[in-house]
Amino acid sequence: MVTSKNYKSLEVTPDTPENSEKEITFSDLNFESSIEEALDAMGFESPTPIQKQAIPKILAGKDLIACAQTGTGKTAAFLLPVLNKLAANPDRPFEINTLVIAPTRELALQIDQQVEGFAYFTGVSSLPVYGGGTSNSWDQQKKALTKGADIIIATPGRFISHLNLGYVKLDKVQHLILDEADRMLDMGFFDDIMTIVNKLPKKRQTLLFSATMPPRIRDLSKKLLVDPDKISLAISKPAAGVLQGAYLTYDNQKVPLLEHLISGKENYKSILIFSSTKRMVREITSSLKRKKFRVREISSDLDQKDREQALLDFRTHETQILVATDILARGIDIKNINLVINYDVPNDAEDYVHRIGRTARADTTGVALTLISQKDQRRFKDIEDLIEMEVKKIPLPDFLGEAPLYEPHKRRSSGGGHKGRGGKGGNRNNRGGNRNNRGGGGGGNNRGGGGGNNRGGGGNRR
Repeated sequence: MVTSKNYKSLEVTPDTPENSEKEITFSDLNFESSIEEALDAMGFESPTPIQKQAIPKILAGKDLIACAQTGTGKTAAFLLPVLNKLAANPDRPFEINTLVIAPTRELALQIDQQVEGFAYFTGVSSLPVYGGGTSNSWDQQKKALTKGADIIIATPGRFISHLNLGYVKLDKVQHLILDEADRMLDMGFFDDIMTIVNKLPKKRQTLLFSATMPPRIRDLSKKLLVDPDKISLAISKPAAGVLQGAYLTYDNQKVPLLEHLISGKENYKSILIFSSTKRMVREITSSLKRKKFRVREISSDLDQKDREQALLDFRTHETQILVATDILARGIDIKNINLVINYDVPNDAEDYVHRIGRTARADTTGVALTLISQKDQRRFKDIEDLIEMEVKKIPLPDFLGEAPLYEPHKRRSSGGGHKGRGGKGGNRNNRGGNRNNRGGGGGGNNRGGGGGNNRGGGGNRR
């Protein structure tokens, strides 16, 4: 049984079809020597499943629609073949060859950083174009767009602003890449995307990458792509290396539980905490700072400079804990995150996958924990239905007292306070502890969940 004491020591062995496939390396893909040199310098050896499938298709010039969850290496899947084409043509004219559209400035910056790494020995130039900067950044973007760059990575709104002024030349673009296309549609960028596309040459290669594949993405692909190849990998499923667990809590137990979970984790270099609201991000950060944790927050309330500094501090481990809204749930590549905690259940079941995708990136393992209040139980059941598995419910530590029952189908009135050692009095027969297996698990006289003579699981029924 997973307990609050042993979750960190459990091992996860991925059991996926690709484990049985013949192992190939990047050298098998016959990249230009300058690309291979960069891959070797960066420690890249074996391509991920999305890279193995997408790279040959892109090198062959095919349009592509690819559905792959975050953390699978899809950014490299579209960058490497495009960079390889550019590296193979050192005498190319100095003009915009490739346009990458991304939903957020953070993702645009991350893609640009990967371009810089992969293109280090190629001489390929790139430029991120995004809003939220100073007048100097606008002038720098205008200068680069006027003179040209091999690869432009842009957010739709800022790129449209430059495009409307008439100095951006797109008549030589050979590659259009839409990354996180579903998120762009969620953010209302459909019209901007179509405005940009209408300025591009009809003859081009178009690549559409999306974490999900709702009908509107299929409709968009029909407008933009010509006879595309299709790739779909593990839609809406957490990576195999993610050890998932959840705690049933009352609202007033969440902060002390959170502090308990991260206390004594000095060996964890990176802990990421998600909350759905900016208000709670501020409150969580303030509470943890009072306890002397090395913590920072990031949300859309921060200006661009502060957001970049918060990410930099987290990447370099100056900050151990980052508290974030869903601005980080997709696309931001911060490696080796040891623990992801969902302070609350995300509103969208798909976002759960992207939140916990921050740990166990590619072929690593990690831990993802979710705190489930009574009002969030229905949403969490939707998540379990989506990922087609039941997430283990971990008993609360004894000092917090009783926990609510997991009754996701029960209608609930407003409220959520409770009585017990986490509050004031109440049913003491179940305190989330281990006696007679009252905290969870299954079998026997199980009073906390699972099978056997299940008599409830702590907390007064309301």
